[in-house]
Amino acid sequence: MTAQFPALALILLFPAIGVVFNIFVGPRAGRNAVNVAGTGVIFAAFAVGLWAFARLLAMPAGAALEVTLWPWIIADQFHTAIALRFDALSAVMTLVVSGVGAVIHLYSIGYMAHDEDYARYFAYMNLFALSMLVLVLADNLLLMFVGWEGVGLCSYLLIAFWYGNAQFAYNGRKAFVVNRVGDAGFILGILTMLSALAAHGVWTLNFAGLQAHAAMLAPVATMAGLLLLLGATGKSAQIPLYVWLPDAMVGPTPVSALIHAATMVTAGVYMIARLHFLYALTPDAMHVVAVIGGVTAFFAATVALVQSDIKRVLAYSTISQLGYMFMGVGAGAFAAGIFHLMTHAFFKGLLFLCAGSIIHALKGEQDMNRMGALWRRMPITYATMLAATLAICAVPGFSGYFSKDLILERTFEAGDEGLWLLGVITAGLTALYMFRLLFLTFHGTSRVAPDKHVHESPPVMTVPLIILGLLSVAGGWVELPPGWLWGGAFSRFLMPVLCRSRSQAAHGAAGGALGVVAMLATLTGFLLAYILYIQSPALPGRIAARASALYHLLVRKYYVDELYNLIFGRFLFWGSTNVLSRGVDSGLIDGIVDGAGLGVEAAGEVTRRSATGNVQVYAFVYLAGAVGIAAYYVYLVMVR
Repeated sequence: MTAQFPALALILLFPAIGVVFNIFVGPRAGRNAVNVAGTGVIFAAFAVGLWAFARLLAMPAGAALEVTLWPWIIADQFHTAIALRFDALSAVMTLVVSGVGAVIHLYSIGYMAHDEDYARYFAYMNLFALSMLVLVLADNLLLMFVGWEGVGLCSYLLIAFWYGNAQFAYNGRKAFVVNRVGDAGFILGILTMLSALAAHGVWTLNFAGLQAHAAMLAPVATMAGLLLLLGATGKSAQIPLYVWLPDAMVGPTPVSALIHAATMVTAGVYMIARLHFLYALTPDAMHVVAVIGGVTAFFAATVALVQSDIKRVLAYSTISQLGYMFMGVGAGAFAAGIFHLMTHAFFKGLLFLCAGSIIHALKGEQDMNRMGALWRRMPITYATMLAATLAICAVPGFSGYFSKDLILERTFEAGDEGLWLLGVITAGLTALYMFRLLFLTFHGTSRVAPDKHVHESPPVMTVPLIILGLLSVAGGWVELPPGWLWGGAFSRFLMPVLCRSRSQAAHGAAGGALGVVAMLATLTGFLLAYILYIQSPALPGRIAARASALYHLLVRKYYVDELYNLIFGRFLFWGSTNVLSRGVDSGLIDGIVDGAGLGVEAAGEVTRRSATGNVQVYAFVYLAGAVGIAAYYVYLVMVR
């Protein structure tokens, strides 16, 4: 069942108004006007999203709200429109993007208060939210791709926001280029699906149409699924295209929160869940999704263990948590993957905003080795960051406990015991690096420079921390285990939109045992962090000295960036400079074009020299020509 709901357009219109206002009016209108417009439009979009959500809940299960704004592409039999669809899946994503995004915008008022390009910052942030809302509300793959490219552009603009710093500008370009690699896979995946349907006379990229004709996609399902997965690894920072995300930390901290919590990096997970009917046709591609997720989760967690930059630890944490989401959707537990996406938005957004509060208090300091003993002077930041840490570590009662354990349970039930074990080990590593971060930052002895006057952040920054702190605690309660009050409500809400996972076994004794194993891994990670960074703070240094090779391997992030630079960077630079630029461009293309021009120029030079402007010369040439013609005819007469 579908119903027309024109108000859906307002969810996009409000952020678009913010973009236009902040670009053309904001610099002259002043900071207060930018605060109201830049932040208010996102809260307005969230309010309309709640209205649409209320309408959706009043409709039968599996219903959707739709609106077609205008026709878009009409080419022979292929027709597509700018149309929006608000079903259970897009409802969750819309509320996460606009809700968490609104809180981050509010926080930005305090964090960016002294920045010179205030209006430009909010214009980019509004455009980022708008692009992500287009992505999640689109009712067809082409419109989704518009939003997909929009968030890629905005990530570049915001990562390189302080473009006066050459390194920051480079990191923005790196994110843009790496995502273009993934986007090539996304485009090829779309074309593969369209060609398969066109062979049967079907011309559609509408999600409802694709699902209705899913059987026609079976011959190309694996190829299309893997190509789309390449796009997802770029946007959601999975192996092999994860390398841009750690370097994205050079942008303003609220930008990091928005990228990691509510936009961009969740796009790949959402895309796979939206195309669940395609992946259901190809167990091979789904297994690849799950394996990439599991390996990425473990890989990123090991790197996070030794990073000293607080934002870089959280960046690798995001890569790891996204790996859990991929593992979930790859195991067929699409609802569990989306559930973890939602809870992750709460606690990861909070972690980054808390990190921003610390950086704000320490006047830009990000090295955890220069922090310590901050909990007394920043009690609100400490309490909320503790809540987020407990959530990401899946401590019972906190939001991450319900979503992460559900993914691990579904992975085990799907027969992927190896991935389940890798997920459990990663859970222990998560507790180790997150409590390391908490202990180094807030506990122990103070290592803060004497010139830093530490203070709690202003209310415009702490209120968003408290809101996300409450969601980090209670956000997972919508999916209590079956048999507990409204147990399984979130999965039931999504199930009419998403196909069933490969295993829908009830949460019973096996599920409880799996949960105990995961909790033991988390407890082990916590105890190790306590011993290493509270009881014996000199011990990590001694361990690093004894295992220096492993330590430096992790500090240098397995030398992946260096390897990429050697294999691709230098090779492509040499090839583009010597072969393409000098050989093809300058030598061949310019040679042909310039050669033609030079030939005409030479011919013109010869002609120019014959045009002297002297009457006597012209008369002589004329006479010589006449004599020559007469001589030719005389010759012909004599020959005959």
